[in-house]
Amino acid sequence: MTQLDFSKPLYALAPLAGFTDLPFRSVVKKFGVDLTVSEMISSNALVHNSKKTYKMLEKSPSEDPYSIQIAGSDLGVIRKAVEIINEKEGITAIDLNCGCPAPKVVNNLQGSSLLTDLPQMGRVIETIKKYSNKPYTSVKMRLGFNEKNHVEIAKIAEASGADYIAVHGRTRAGRYKAAVDYDAIAQIKAAVSIPVIANGDIDSPQKARWVLEYTGADGVMIGRAAVGKPWIFQQIKEGMDEVSGALIKAVVLEHFDQMVAYYDKYGAIMFRKNLHAYSKAGYQGASAFRDTINRLEDPVQMREVIESFFSQELLHH
Repeated sequence: MTQLDFSKPLYALAPLAGFTDLPFRSVVKKFGVDLTVSEMISSNALVHNSKKTYKMLEKSPSEDPYSIQIAGSDLGVIRKAVEIINEKEGITAIDLNCGCPAPKVVNNLQGSSLLTDLPQMGRVIETIKKYSNKPYTSVKMRLGFNEKNHVEIAKIAEASGADYIAVHGRTRAGRYKAAVDYDAIAQIKAAVSIPVIANGDIDSPQKARWVLEYTGADGVMIGRAAVGKPWIFQQIKEGMDEVSGALIKAVVLEHFDQMVAYYDKYGAIMFRKNLHAYSKAGYQGASAFRDTINRLEDPVQMREVIESFFSQELLHH
C-alpha cells in the first residue's frame, strides 16, 4: 500500500463536488499530483445502497495514493460506510469532510456543521479510525463555523486519531469568498504534530511556493484552480510557467473522451462546465464557443467543435 511521503511538500487535488470525478482525476494525475481525493460521498447514501454513490468510489488505476472523502455524523452510519469502503482495494485514506458549506449538507450535521459540535466531530473521527483498514484517517476542515476556533478543531482532530489534516483557510460563514487566513493555517501547523495541508485560493506556482513557506505546511491542496488548469501541478513541481496551445488541446480532448467513456453520451453534456473553464485560457471567441457548446448534446458534433476551437492560437501568453 502506498505511503504518503510528507518529507517533501505533498501536492493534493481537493475534492470538489461535480468536478473531481474519475475522468478529471485521471487527467490531473498525468501532471504529477501526489494525492487525489474522491468527490464528497454521503455516508447515508453509501449505506443505503445508492448505485450512483457506489460508483463514486471508483478510481483510475493511476490513482495511487487515493483518498475517499465521506460526510456524515451518525456513528452507526459512519461505521457501516467505513466497512463498505474497507471492501475496496487500493484506497490509502478515508477523509472526513468537516468543511463543506452547502446548506443541504450542513443541515444534516455534516460537512462544516460538525464544527458546531466538536465532541461529535471527535467521535466520528475515532469511529473511522477504529473501523477502517486503510493506512490513513484524515480530516478536511475549515477554520470554524461562524467564528474562528481553528486551533481547537485541529487539536481535537489530532487527539481523535487523524493522521493528517487539510485546512481550508476560511470559516463556514466565509464560504468561498472571504480572504483566506494563511496565518491561521500557520497557527494550526505550530499547534499540532501531524502533517497539515494548506488549502484555499492557491492558484499559481508562485502562490503555492509562498503558502508553503509562509505557513510551514507539509503540502498544498488545490481545487478550483485545477479545474481549468489541470497542468498546474506540473507547473508547480517543475517550474513550468507557460503551457502551449497544443498541450491544452490534447488535455481537453482526452478529458472529453474520458467523460464519454465513463458516463456515455451524458458525459458530453456534463463536460460543458469543464469547457467553460478550459475556454478561459485566452482564446478568441470564447463566449460564442460556450453558447454553441451549451446547445450541443451529440458527442461526435461536440468533439468536432472542441477540436476546432482549441486548434486556434492562444491570444495572450
